[in-house]
Amino acid sequence: MTAVTDQDHTEQAANAVSGESGDAERGGERSVEEPLPEAEAEADAEVEPEGEDEHARVETVSGPESGPERDEEGNVSEAPGRAPADGHARAGAGRGRREAGSGSPEPAHTAAPDGDCADSWDDGLIARRVTAETEQAAAMEVRGHNAPPPAPLTYDDPLRSRLDALRELVGLSRARLDSRTLAEAGQVLDEAAARRRLSGQHTVVAIAGATGSGKSQLFNSLAGVAISETGVRRPTTAAPIACSWSDGSASLIERLGIPPRLRRRPLQSAESEAQLRGLVLVDLPDHDSAAVQHREHVDRILALVDAVIWVVDPEKYADAILHERYLRPMAGHAEVMFVVLNQIDRLPGEAAEQVLDDLRRLLDEDGIALGEYGEPGATVLALSALTGDGVGELREALGHFVTERGAPARRIAADVDAAAWRLRPVYATGRRTGLSEEARDDFAARLADAVGATAAGEAAERAWLRNANRACGTPWLRLWRWFEGRREPSTGRLPVRAQPDEEATARQRVEQAVRTLADRASAGLPAPWAQAVREAAVRGSQGLPEALDQLTARAGLPPGRPPRPGWWPVAVLAQASMTLLQIVGGLWLVGQIVGVMAPNLGVPVLLMVAGIIGGPIVEWSCRMAARGPARRYGVEAERRLREAASGCGRARVLDPVAAELLRYREVREQYGRVVGVG
Repeated sequence: MTAVTDQDHTEQAANAVSGESGDAERGGERSVEEPLPEAEAEADAEVEPEGEDEHARVETVSGPESGPERDEEGNVSEAPGRAPADGHARAGAGRGRREAGSGSPEPAHTAAPDGDCADSWDDGLIARRVTAETEQAAAMEVRGHNAPPPAPLTYDDPLRSRLDALRELVGLSRARLDSRTLAEAGQVLDEAAARRRLSGQHTVVAIAGATGSGKSQLFNSLAGVAISETGVRRPTTAAPIACSWSDGSASLIERLGIPPRLRRRPLQSAESEAQLRGLVLVDLPDHDSAAVQHREHVDRILALVDAVIWVVDPEKYADAILHERYLRPMAGHAEVMFVVLNQIDRLPGEAAEQVLDDLRRLLDEDGIALGEYGEPGATVLALSALTGDGVGELREALGHFVTERGAPARRIAADVDAAAWRLRPVYATGRRTGLSEEARDDFAARLADAVGATAAGEAAERAWLRNANRACGTPWLRLWRWFEGRREPSTGRLPVRAQPDEEATARQRVEQAVRTLADRASAGLPAPWAQAVREAAVRGSQGLPEALDQLTARAGLPPGRPPRPGWWPVAVLAQASMTLLQIVGGLWLVGQIVGVMAPNLGVPVLLMVAGIIGGPIVEWSCRMAARGPARRYGVEAERRLREAASGCGRARVLDPVAAELLRYREVREQYGRVVGVG
């Protein structure tokens, strides 16, 4: 049922364009298709379906008795003195020659160029008047010399800033993200640069649609001439066809990969030229075609054009392939999108409005903003390419759209938005990131514990007190300590070699400190950057325990005795005096005992008691006075070791981790500029 309806539409459109249906029916004549040469037949993907109504064909009569001659390669040459503007004139001339019964072909020649009209564009009979690509290129080159080159496209400051930020973002991320993640952003930058070098006076609009939607009919209606072939065979359009309303668009069409033999001119009309000047219209194959090559053409060209007209019909406007594969992913391109409901002549009464409302509902569910009430968004129209109802409204909307010259920049901006949205998971995060001072201090404290900074400080304090006791203690106590020290090795000042289990424990503490720091630094970061932070921490931790051991040996207790305070000479003199009193009193008593000195026990006893009691008092006083300096000495030793361990950890672990975090902050700022919030 659908195929029959499409055929009816095709027949009526072909009859309206060619104007030969009545003559063919009355005269019983049938246009004959001359087979193309083998090379051209392979290159031309549009093949005439079998069984198609003869009125649906738009062909050129060939043969020895009538019509233009063909050279050995199948190229058509016009009759002398004729330069028809469209297919109607050529068709009429063919009928006149057949009716007159001319038996000899007219001399073949090529129409001479005439000013701006000298171009290699054909008159619209695709796949029937195939011109050699070399002749097309030569004609285009002649036109390029006569006409000034079009001005290149220019981007406004916000878009240039976003593109620069995206380029900087890709550069900063190449070492942290895989190439597949950055592929789309790189492609957007390449396409933006390529489009900027081309014409800014032209707007490339593609007509896309499903099988049987009537996009080729709409293409022909806008061009005013049968350029794209229509028919009941599916798919009918096998290759993209371009039609340009003004000169200077060759480079844009070449960028789409459309060969010269598939480039056409619209019907020459002053009104059309003024309304659609600068438009380059491209008819695409069916996006749901069974041929993989056709879908590849659609996907490739949709990524390059400035805007797109989606043509849907009342039967397949809700097709899941269209909405899920194309419309929904391109929701951000709503400002450069037209959605046209075609074939409304098949809908009775108010059914067209109901279908159009349902189409708007589906577009809204796809996330496509609708350009209604002056808001930016997609333009939704209903028309009939067969009857022409609504085509004028579309032509007027296209005219305003092309005249603004803003579609290329809006398309690039939408591509940047799409690329930024897909990159959001690897750049944006909802949590606060970074390495706090608390985390830094905790890391330094863990390293200090691993190297035994607290124990080293306590050992330094004990060494200071021990040295004070040696200097200020009584001779008898010092002699006793010396004797005890001869029996046991001293461990207060000299470092003791760590046992294997203690070394293993210290290494484990260092590894645990690095893991804790990496976890805190990578918390809240996107997965690639969190992985980069952890890898930087692991690389820095290699050899860290050995480096800490060396620092401990260098930054531990200094060799020799600890420094002494200024009051130590006074204490030593006082202790020596107490000892001297004891010696004098003792000798005095001995002298009295042996009878050398007169008996007098009071004085020598008093001297000895003073020396015996005064010595410990001086020692105790020195010990009390030594606690403060000893404590400060121990704290200083602990501080030096902590700073040494912290400096080693900072150089090996903290600085690389901070560098990764700084790089992430830089790319986050660039990403903010890309999305337009920075």
